[in-house]
Amino acid sequence: MLSAVRPAAASASRTVVQQAHQQANMATLKEIQMRLKSITNIGKITKSMKMIASTKMARAQRGMDVARANGAATSALVKNIGVQATTDNPNVFVAVSSDRGLCGGVHSAITKNIKRTIKASNTGDAALVILGDKCRNQLAREYREAIKLTYSQLGKTVPSFLEASIIADEILAIKDLPANPKINVVYNKFLSVIAYEPTHMHTISYADLKAAPKLATYEMEGDILANLHQFMFATSLHWAMNEGHAAEFAARRSAMDNATKNAGEMVDRLTLLYNRQRQASITNDLVDIITGASAL
Repeated sequence: MLSAVRPAAASASRTVVQQAHQQANMATLKEIQMRLKSITNIGKITKSMKMIASTKMARAQRGMDVARANGAATSALVKNIGVQATTDNPNVFVAVSSDRGLCGGVHSAITKNIKRTIKASNTGDAALVILGDKCRNQLAREYREAIKLTYSQLGKTVPSFLEASIIADEILAIKDLPANPKINVVYNKFLSVIAYEPTHMHTISYADLKAAPKLATYEMEGDILANLHQFMFATSLHWAMNEGHAAEFAARRSAMDNATKNAGEMVDRLTLLYNRQRQASITNDLVDIITGASAL
């Protein structure tokens, strides 16, 4: 009697183990299939975002070329009138970023550069003007009290000169700045579609412009010199904003391209794993069928 019970118990235990293995394999296959579908959808999204970034990058480059031409004309004017800009120990930093992410380390590069410059120059009372939410969130952790102005809703379209002029007027109208602030505009200089560089643009102060030797020969009435200074600052800011805008979309294009490639590699690995698990499950089912047929 006992000899008859033991084989039956062993057979039942084997059946329970086989059913557990089958359920585990089915769960694993289902999880892999769900993950495979999810990563495939992510790959489609990143591919679409790459195409959109490529289109917007071309548009941003056209705007950057115009801004560069205006900036070059302003630089030539500064050189011809003999302005000597003071570049040591700037006390106002304008961080040019945007509100959108998914573009690599574009915004953090600006933040790190400003922090490094402030610590190196020991300008503890430096004022900050931040264009975009990304740099604001990063700089507010250490320099919340130094932030004088912040701007949001930037980076959706190519920056216009009107937008730069309004921002420039508001920066120059800040009351608690020094009499002749040394303003550095920190932006990402567009080098190529795969490279950018955080750069400081040293702007000309009103005192530097007033002390230009070749302007002293002209008689200027009213606010002509002040208007010229505001126009030059707005032109420099417009140049920096367009450079940063083009660099951001180039970085976003590269980031989405890398994300699409990574998603494709993960899909290939998961497809191979899914096929192996499915083949193993089919093999186990065949073994059970053959074993049952042999027992009969």
